[in-house]
Amino acid sequence: MLTHRAKLLIVGAVLTIALMATVLIEAPEATRSVDEVMEDPDDLQGRDIAIRGEVLDGSINNATYTFILHGESEQIIVSFKDASVSNGLDDNRTVYAEGTLVKINQEWVFEAEVIKTSCPSKYEEATDD
Repeated sequence: MLTHRAKLLIVGAVLTIALMATVLIEAPEATRSVDEVMEDPDDLQGRDIAIRGEVLDGSINNATYTFILHGESEQIIVSFKDASVSNGLDDNRTVYAEGTLVKINQEWVFEAEVIKTSCPSKYEEATDD
């Protein structure tokens, strides 16, 4: 019969292996920039990915629930119709989004499920309203 200590070691080993397997199997995919996504969008079509970029000034359209996210040289339309959006979605704000890349009418659209925005810096100039 196994001793109490041996039973604890076996249970600990099983839990450790299960935790490691979960992390390896469910490892999140790295966040990609808009430019990285648009290098080969066909390869990412239909996959759940995370993307980051900056909201193009004046591109937020609350009627169609879309905005344009841009990188250094590329841009992509983001649909936030079904997304959980954190406070602060605004022009020129850095955005992290999780969702699926799809092609609609020959145009790439990122259908976001989650959108998180960066906090404005406390060092930014205050505007007078």
